[in-house]
Amino acid sequence: MTIPLSVLDLAPISAGSTPQQAVRNSIDLARQAERLGYHRFWVAEHHFVKVAGAAPTTLIGLIAAATESIRVGSAAVQLGHHTSISVVEAFGTIDALYPGRLDLGLGRSGHRGDQVRSAGVPPVPAPDRPTEVRDGVVIPPPFYPGQLLDFSRVRAGLGALHLPGAQPLPYPEQIPEILALLDGTYVTPDGIDLHAVPGEGADVQPWLFGSSGGESAQLAGRLGLPFAANYHVSPGTVVETVEAYRAAFRPSARFPRPYLVVSADVVVAADDATAQHLAATYGHWVYSIRSGAGAAEYLDPDTAPPLSDQQRRLVDDRVTTQFVGSPAIVAERLRALQRLTGADEILITSVTFDYEDRVNSHRLLAREWGLSPQVRAA
Repeated sequence: MTIPLSVLDLAPISAGSTPQQAVRNSIDLARQAERLGYHRFWVAEHHFVKVAGAAPTTLIGLIAAATESIRVGSAAVQLGHHTSISVVEAFGTIDALYPGRLDLGLGRSGHRGDQVRSAGVPPVPAPDRPTEVRDGVVIPPPFYPGQLLDFSRVRAGLGALHLPGAQPLPYPEQIPEILALLDGTYVTPDGIDLHAVPGEGADVQPWLFGSSGGESAQLAGRLGLPFAANYHVSPGTVVETVEAYRAAFRPSARFPRPYLVVSADVVVAADDATAQHLAATYGHWVYSIRSGAGAAEYLDPDTAPPLSDQQRRLVDDRVTTQFVGSPAIVAERLRALQRLTGADEILITSVTFDYEDRVNSHRLLAREWGLSPQVRAA
């Protein structure tokens, strides 16, 4: 039986284009995904970089307004940059108009501030572990944040995002706080009950996201929440991430068993050679992130110079685990990923220089996967 296929949109900005066009593309891609039969459409949160995903809640509201039935959500809200009440009230406001369609994905990215702010962080060498192929899935050595070449922009961005002296609530405390605000059981440490209006009672589904077998995976399991494992971000740790979630899982009212989504980077074209060409500057984009500069404009594969050997080494794990090729080739690799991880759903993210190539990639894969296109009444 074919499992659901969903979309994670990173709202990339191509070289020569604008953030305004990237936002329009995201909204249009959501409409296309709905028509093609994709199950969910999620957007990410990134700041001070060349992607148009700095305000995911705003973008989610716009996408919900432009679509009819597809689930819309975040992948993920970076909780270190937000208070619990601001998150719940924002999603509650959207849910008031589009009830039962929202996925509240929560991530801990913004909680690493103290580690990143410390001066003089030395680069961490790549783990001494060979690349493996497990049941047809490439598992490279893990990449750790300490391998970033330059932390200065990361530190500056965190400083601009946080109020002076403000400290985020520890992630394991903030998740239960959000759940309590949603279900109306929140009480302050002083014993005062507070209620999110709107937000309390909203038909919003919380999710946790993670790239390792650590805090996020284990917390999602203990709370009986659905979980998304980021193969597209950290392919070297996906197996341990999935195993940690399942080992920690305790049944909840809504989820008597674990529910797992696994992500993958995908570029599909009519033939392998065309797909490889369209994906030729993906490594450049990942290098801009891992160099510490942050995601740059996505380059045109017709004009971009090749990466140097040193640049390629820094991004090799991501390039070799991108699923690139004809529809049949990519679909089979995604099925292999599903078999290895036992995923209940696959989440694809696709970045190309030309937006029409990205739409076509989603269209070709949807057809190969066997999704049922939505038929609209005349």
